[in-house]
Order: sequence, then structure tokens, then C-alpha cells
Amino acid sequence: MSFFKRLKESISSKTEAVTNKFKDGLTKTRSAFVEKVEELITRRKKIDEAFYEELEEILIGADVGVNTVMELIDQLRAEVKKRKIEDAAELQPVLSEKLVGLLRGGENPGLNMAASGMTVILFVGVNGVGKTTTIGKLAHRFKNEGKSVLLAAGDTFRAGAIEQLEVWGQRVGVDVIKQSAGSDPAAVMFD
Repeated sequence: MSFFKRLKESISSKTEAVTNKFKDGLTKTRSAFVEKVEELITRRKKIDEAFYEELEEILIGADVGVNTVMELIDQLRAEVKKRKIEDAAELQPVLSEKLVGLLRGGENPGLNMAASGMTVILFVGVNGVGKTTTIGKLAHRFKNEGKSVLLAAGDTFRAGAIEQLEVWGQRVGVDVIKQSAGSDPAAVMFD
């Protein structure tokens, strides 16, 4: 077997392993989200303000951005009026249709990537909302698109933050700029 054939097989097996990890993680997320929405529709037969509020909470809990949630809820309200939907079960296919539409919204919805040169994406938020996981997923996506990706561990004060980002960097196969825990985040960005 030639060197390049072995290299190709090695790379494809590693890529498949990383892809499977992402699929497994997304399967859990999707299942939890779908179960919550189905439970809401089963429990609340009528589409009223309380229904919309609970749906908002589920979507925000699933890491759908607040602006996206508000847009989606507005679209659902309009469809309910337009189609004269009263039963929550009738809304489920409409919700699916709208979610798919939002996901297909564009090449990089919400991200303004530079046509040339460098693009910097800064993640800020409270602990435990999925920032590091999202960073890893975006790094994987951008790398698969042929972009050059570099992660910087600027969260130097949270226990385990640097190590978590390093794990994602290893999974995806990108470099991670870091310093020791407790160091100045500006120094990491300078590096």
C-alpha cells in the first residue's frame, strides 16, 4: 500500500471518528429538544400565550438565540392566525417547517465572515450555556470548509476552561493559543 493511500485512510478514519462524536452529541441534544416540544404539545392542547411562553423557554434552553426565538415565535403567531390553527398538535409541522427554514437561512447566518483576511469571533456568556461546545462545532465546520482555524483560550479564570478548549482543538485538529490558568486574558489575545 502506498504512503498516500495509507495517509488518506488514516485521515478518513480519524475524520469519521470526530464526525461520529459530533453526531452522538447532536443526537442527545435533538432528542431532548424534540421530547420537550412533544410534551408541551401533548400537555397544552390550546395555543395561547402560556403555550408560546413555554415554547420560548424550550427554544432558549436549547441554545437557540433570543433574537431567533422571537423571530420564530412571531412567525408561528402569524401562521396560526393565517391558517386558523387552534390545536397545538396542528402547529408541530409548522414549527418544524419554520425551524428548517431558519437553519437554511444562509451560508453563515448571523456570522459576517470577512471575504478576505482574518475574521475574529468572540464568545461571551454565562457559565454552562454551551459556548465551548459551540466553539468546537464551529471550528469543525470552518475547518471542513477549508478555512484556517485558530482557537484562543481567553477564559483563564474558570477552572477547566483552558483544558476544555484544548480538548476541542485536539478533536477538530486545530491549534489552541493559551497561557497558564489565572493569567491575563489580554496576554493570550496578544499571543
